[in-house]
Amino acid sequence: MKMIIVIVQDNDADTLTQAFTAGSFRVTRIASTGGFLRRGVVTMLLGVDEDKVDDAFQVVRNALPSMESKSRATLFVVPVNRFERI
Repeated sequence: MKMIIVIVQDNDADTLTQAFTAGSFRVTRIASTGGFLRRGVVTMLLGVDEDKVDDAFQVVRNALPSMESKSRATLFVVPVNRFERI
């Protein structure tokens, strides 16, 4: 199991959330602030099986194509030792 942390600008968050949902990924959204100008961003958390990490990255690439010299998302993959739904 892996936790994918995705950080995007506010204006890209709805598009990406819809793309993840369409791809059968469960997403938790957290409003946050970051960057040099302290603009609003959204942090998304996805718990996925290890074999689905590349699929999730492809969802981001398809939903938010990179603009020239500007990335639109920052992603981290973190190992999960334990996962439960209660």
